[in-house]
Amino acid sequence: MNIVDSSGWLAFFADEPNAKHFLLPLKDTASLVVPAVTIYEVFKVVLRESNENKALQAAVAMQKGKVIDLTATLAIDASKLSLQHGFPMADSIILATAQVFNATIWTQDSDFKNFSGVNYFSKK
Repeated sequence: MNIVDSSGWLAFFADEPNAKHFLLPLKDTASLVVPAVTIYEVFKVVLRESNENKALQAAVAMQKGKVIDLTATLAIDASKLSLQHGFPMADSIILATAQVFNATIWTQDSDFKNFSGVNYFSKK
């Protein structure tokens, strides 16, 4: 299973230099896990930087994977990880979701840089 975090989705949608690193997990929608918080983050950025139509298109594309809602159990797990690692809320939810689904995280976010089970690509 794979999770592309918000930074990866945004690189992909903006066709940034690192977009190529996220093609493999994004094409394999059967193995793609999408924490709902990533839809929030990506929709917000695309809406701010472009328009609602493009933001909606991004959200629809993201929903081709298995969308994971924030449950009470996941929220509790994420809050523990947040305190343990000093993560912001979204990152801790992504990490908790990855642990539940035994998923690899694909990211440009340096918060995840030193974790096992992470494919980290430095922003260019």
